[in-house]
Amino acid sequence: MIKDIQARLSPKEASCENEIVKALSRQYGFETRSVKGVRILKRSIDARQRNVIINLKVRLYINEPCSEPAYTSIEYKDVKDAPQAVIVGAGPAGLFAALRLIEEGIRPVVVERGKNVRDRKKDLAMISREHKVDPDSNYSFGEGGAGAYSDGKLYTRSKKRGSVDRILNILCQNGASTDILADAHPHIGTDKLPSVIENMRNRIIDCGGEVRFETKMTDIIIEDNRVKGIITADGQQIKGPVILATGHSARDVYHLLKDKNIAIEPKGIAVGVRLEHPQHIIDCIQYHNPKGRGEYLPAAEYSFVTQVDGRGVYSFCMCPGGVVVPAASADKQVVVNGMSSSSRGSKWANSGMVVEVRPEDLPQYEEYGELCMMKFQEDMEYQTYINGNSTQAAPAQRMVDFVEKRISRDLPESSYAPGLINSPLHFWMPDFISNRLREGFKTFGRSAKGFLTNEALMIAMETRTSAPVRIPRSPENLQHSIIADLYPCGEGAGFAGGIVSAAIDGERCAEALANILKEKYE
Repeated sequence: MIKDIQARLSPKEASCENEIVKALSRQYGFETRSVKGVRILKRSIDARQRNVIINLKVRLYINEPCSEPAYTSIEYKDVKDAPQAVIVGAGPAGLFAALRLIEEGIRPVVVERGKNVRDRKKDLAMISREHKVDPDSNYSFGEGGAGAYSDGKLYTRSKKRGSVDRILNILCQNGASTDILADAHPHIGTDKLPSVIENMRNRIIDCGGEVRFETKMTDIIIEDNRVKGIITADGQQIKGPVILATGHSARDVYHLLKDKNIAIEPKGIAVGVRLEHPQHIIDCIQYHNPKGRGEYLPAAEYSFVTQVDGRGVYSFCMCPGGVVVPAASADKQVVVNGMSSSSRGSKWANSGMVVEVRPEDLPQYEEYGELCMMKFQEDMEYQTYINGNSTQAAPAQRMVDFVEKRISRDLPESSYAPGLINSPLHFWMPDFISNRLREGFKTFGRSAKGFLTNEALMIAMETRTSAPVRIPRSPENLQHSIIADLYPCGEGAGFAGGIVSAAIDGERCAEALANILKEKYE
């Protein structure tokens, strides 16, 4: 017999399969030895009250073996002799687009300006150790894109555009833990995600596709208002329709599009800081327990949002048990981001704390036209670099000191490896950002007692929350609104935010391209 059960268990009862079976056997009167298999279908934490509850949907195999596969697999075709398409960028949008093209019988050629996911690690270490930024290999550029070394969080609200479960199953097929199929807020971790990315790349190659690293697109071939392919930095021409999945930090690509009169438009972004607390403080707040999370609960998360003077102020990319990392993609920038390993085992919690910024908020940048928001980003990152002593050290200030406009006498210990510079952020950050952050922090402190504390550290600046540009496309066939056979895709095109939503958009663009390409060859 196969029996699905909805259960509300204590953290200890939900801590492992044996404990789950024992707890359910007490509730439902079956013998534990009759259970031959357990599948956790859904898992979430209800921490609204002091007694934390784990909500589970469990499938029990009673007196029969578990014969169902843990995830749904996809059969991929051999496409070595198939029609060809070009994908620029090997982040989640690009990799999932490539796999979807293979399903559709099209040969993908993926070009990536950065290095493979393993070799990237050396360049990331150089940022922290020697404060040197390789403009083509950093936290933004390289195989896996910005998500590869920025946590691997898979939670998304973009469920109307495509199947989240499909994306999660593909990740499992390529080595991710099947826990991501059950967890309400699934997460792979920066220590596990690189091997998943490698498996996806090898699958693309084994099916007859190509993945070329350290291959930078420098031009787009356009004839009669139709894209014919790309030109790379070493002069290669790679022919085919193009899925442009270059990520939100490829500023040279935005300049290229503007120079070639390919329509782009400015898009609102969010700018602020990384806010870092001791994880124990967040555990105490979220689990309503002065002793913290105890033995059986994971590092606690939080999510805050409010409105201040007509603009959103909110937490972004929360990393429990995580670290703050340097995310600059060029010289003379300081940009911070956050990530967690799969264990979420560090003693810190961090999140972006950001303020919504729209083009109309920046009349002084109107002269930069479509790139006005990007120029604002660049200026903020350079200003942070200057205030960080012209290194990758980041300006920082204690949270209450910022709110009360005081200079911090000292700074607490931090996870940020390149180092911190004690700096009055309230003095040099733009008023329309710092004033809203200040009021937002007060609001969050009232709703979560203990959150507004001088043990928390603000680290400047978080600027890469999303693309500062949108590349317009037709809603019918996802091609550029003016240029045919160009498919703006993912975060860099302004149509996604995060690993799963970018992957979904990559698949949608691949399907749209395949439909048109099939018509051409039929």
